[in-house]
Amino acid sequence: MAKRIKLLPQERGTVLFGVVFDDGSRASNRRLPMENLDGLDGDQPARDLIEQQEAEIAQKAGRPPRTIQSLTRAAKPEPKLVRE
Repeated sequence: MAKRIKLLPQERGTVLFGVVFDDGSRASNRRLPMENLDGLDGDQPARDLIEQQEAEIAQKAGRPPRTIQSLTRAAKPEPKLVRE
C-alpha cells in the first residue's frame, strides 16, 4: 500500500493565525482563507477578518468583543505520513 502525505492547511487554501487579545487571552489556529491575504497589505486583512469573527462570536456569547493585541501566522507544520 502506498502511503500518502496529509495535506497542510496552506495547501488547502487556508492560513492559520495565533491571536493574543488585550486581556491576555489567546486564540490559536484561527483559520482564514488564503485568497483574502494575497495583497500588499500584509496581515492587515487577516486582522480585519479575525475582528469580524470575534464580533460574531461575542454577539452569540452575549459579551463585548475583545480587541486584538497581536497577530502571528502559525508555523507551517512538517508533513506527516498517514497510513491508509
